[in-house]
Parts: sequence; C-alpha cells; structure tokens
Amino acid sequence: MRLRRSLAVAVAVAVTTPVALFTAAPALAAGAPAAQTQNQPTYAELKKAAADAQKAYEKALAAKEQGQEKVKATLEALDSDTHPLKAATITADKAAGEAAAAETAAEKAVRDAEAAVEAAQGETEKAEAEKALETAEADLAKAAEAKEKADAAAEAARTALDDARVAAVREYSVLKKALDDALAAKEAAEEALGTAEECVRETGLTSLAVGLPSEVVAGTTVDFTLRVTNGTERTLTVDPLAFVHVDGERGGEKSRLAVEWSNGSGWHALNGDEPEHIAHIDTMAPGERSDVKLRMTVAPDAASADAFALFAADASSAYRPCVLGPMKRYDFELLPAGSDPGPVDDADPGQTGKDDDQRPATAGPGTTPQGGAAGQPVTTARTTPTTRTAATGTGTYGTTAVTGGTLAQTGTSPALVPLGAASAVAVALGAGAVLAARRRMTADR
Repeated sequence: MRLRRSLAVAVAVAVTTPVALFTAAPALAAGAPAAQTQNQPTYAELKKAAADAQKAYEKALAAKEQGQEKVKATLEALDSDTHPLKAATITADKAAGEAAAAETAAEKAVRDAEAAVEAAQGETEKAEAEKALETAEADLAKAAEAKEKADAAAEAARTALDDARVAAVREYSVLKKALDDALAAKEAAEEALGTAEECVRETGLTSLAVGLPSEVVAGTTVDFTLRVTNGTERTLTVDPLAFVHVDGERGGEKSRLAVEWSNGSGWHALNGDEPEHIAHIDTMAPGERSDVKLRMTVAPDAASADAFALFAADASSAYRPCVLGPMKRYDFELLPAGSDPGPVDDADPGQTGKDDDQRPATAGPGTTPQGGAAGQPVTTARTTPTTRTAATGTGTYGTTAVTGGTLAQTGTSPALVPLGAASAVAVALGAGAVLAARRRMTADR
C-alpha cells in the first residue's frame, strides 16, 4: 500500500505542473490513383472538416484546461486537514498510534508479570503473580486486537484518500487524451486541406491558338481563336490565360500590338503588360471545349520584330481550387508595312524550354515579375528545341507535385487524389507575372 500511495502522490504532483501538450501527429500521405477517387472528399468537405476539427480541438483544449484546474483544486482540497477524507485519515492514524502505544504498554505489563512469577517466594505469592500474569496476558490480547482494528481502519482511511486522488488524476488524463486525439485529428484535417489547396498541373486542360499567323504585316488586323478544351475527367471552372507581346518592349510603354478578345459580349482589350485571365467559363464538362475570339492589330509604323503569344488555362474543380493547364508559346514575326509575305502558315506551338515546367524560385507573392517594372527592358528569347527536364502530368488529376521549385513524386492516400505538377510557367518575359496572375485568381475564389 505504501507503493500505491507514493505512486498516487507522484502522479498528482506531475499533473499540477505545466507540461507540453502538443506533439506532431503523423502527416497524411497525399495522392491516390485516379481510379480510387470515387469516394474522394470534395474541397468544400475538406474545408468543413478542417473547420470542425479546429472547433473540436478548441473545445477539447478548453475542457483540458478546466480539468487541470479542477484536478489541482481537488488535490489541494484532499491535502487539507479539514477535508473529510483527510480528517478521517488523521483521526484513524491517531487512533492507530494510541492502540500501538496501548499494545506496547500491555506487552511490558506481561513481561513485568512474568518476572514477578519468577521472583515469587512461596505458594501464595506465586499464585498471586500467576494470576496477575493471566490478567496482563488477557489485556495484551485485547490491546493487540484493538491495534489490528485500528491499523485496518487507518489503512482504509488512507486508501480512500488515495483513491480520491487517483480518481481526480484519472479524470484529468481522460481529458488530456481527448485533447491529444483532437490535436491529431486537427493536424490531419489541416494536412488534407493543405494538400488539396496545392496547385496541380493538368495536361488534359489545353489552350491552343487557331489561326494565329506566323507573320503579320504592320498596319493590318488578324483574327484568330483561343480554343480551350477540358480533356480531363472532371467538370471545371476555367479562366483562360493570355499574353501577347513584342520582344524588347518595355513595361508600360505603348505597344506596337493591340489585342482584343471577345466571348460574344463585346470586345475587351488585353493590357499587354502581363498575362491576364479572359473569358471566364463557369462550367466545362469533361470533353467540352470553348472558343474565345481574338483580334490583333499591328501599328502601321511597326518595324520588323519578333513577337510571341502565351496561352494557358487555369481552373478549379469541386476537389481542387487550383488546377493549371500547360502553357503554350507561339512565336511570330512582325513585318514592315507594305510587305508581301505571300501565303502565311499558322504559328505552331514552340518546343517547351527548360524553364517552362518549373516554378521560378523568385516567383511568388510580393515579388516583381521580370519586365514588370516600368522602364525596364523585357528580356525574351525565341524558344529553341530543348529536352524537357521536368516530369509532366498524365491527363489525370496530378501525378507530380512541386517541392521547393522542383518536381517530386508523392505518396498515396485513400482520402486524397494524387497531387499534380505545378503549372508550366512562361519562359522569359512574364514568367513571374503568370504565376502572380494565377495566384490572384486562386485567392479571389
């Protein structure tokens, strides 16, 4: 019983001392084969789950803090001499002490009586001594019985006090365990939501220029089409991304190109300084396509120059708020007024450069896109064929994920879709602007 009492006191002291409660829960592995996503939670469901988990954690934390105060107060009360259990223990211990003293006195009386028997002279004196010994032995038996009862009562009183301490600590430990579980659930829900919020690349979401000539004469206007196709297995909300620019033009200066777009509700001018979203599409079912009309007018005094167009499609679905289609680059030439180029072929998408499928380390909120500062020359280069250095998607939701500017394979989880690669970013001019525009779109949603 001494061990039990010592353990109870040690635990009681421990729980009244501030301790670190928060430990890292195991992270959820992200990703699952597309065929296994039929039970995948939607982004709205993940967001609600994270909010609910946060509330549950806050509730558990409040309960734990209240429980800690309660167990502290209970233990302090149990240590007070005025508490019934502690008072009973004091009384019982006192009674046990008195019984022990009485037994000790009775034992001495028996020894004294035994000595008297030994020293008795004659039959009469010896008989009296033996009678006194019998009385002393009877008194000792009563004292021993009284001591045994008093010891049992004292032990019962101490056990009741210890049990009360242990019960208080046990109640607190249940609350602490509930908090640990709530923290693990909260971290898992936040991990799942964070994974769903990461931008994924979807190669099936394509944006192609149709009818954009490879040569355009100054003073003329050409019409072409941006064709966006949802080649994925999900219904998407899509924002096409467009940027048309002349090599070497400075940000903010008057461009030699004026580009407008229309989706049937009038014509709208591109700003010409950075990529921008056009012709928002609320719903695109799998397999659907949408055509956006564009027209480009070259200033009459434009000299020969190289120009390019960048097109992509940014989207969201019920499962991912940031889905990015691959970037396409079209290079074309501006010819002086009066030139006769003869039959002109359409511009073809150029080979993707080594930086097309990587997110620049300097790109992000608060950074200045290349060429974005007024008066700074735009640095561009005509794209030449290179070997693609980054992994690409497979037409399903996410096969690769961006980690610190590089692409890395992800793990699997039955609760989440696979992560995809971050979107392609335009080479040279506007690389940072593309990313910034896409992130603004995501934040607005």
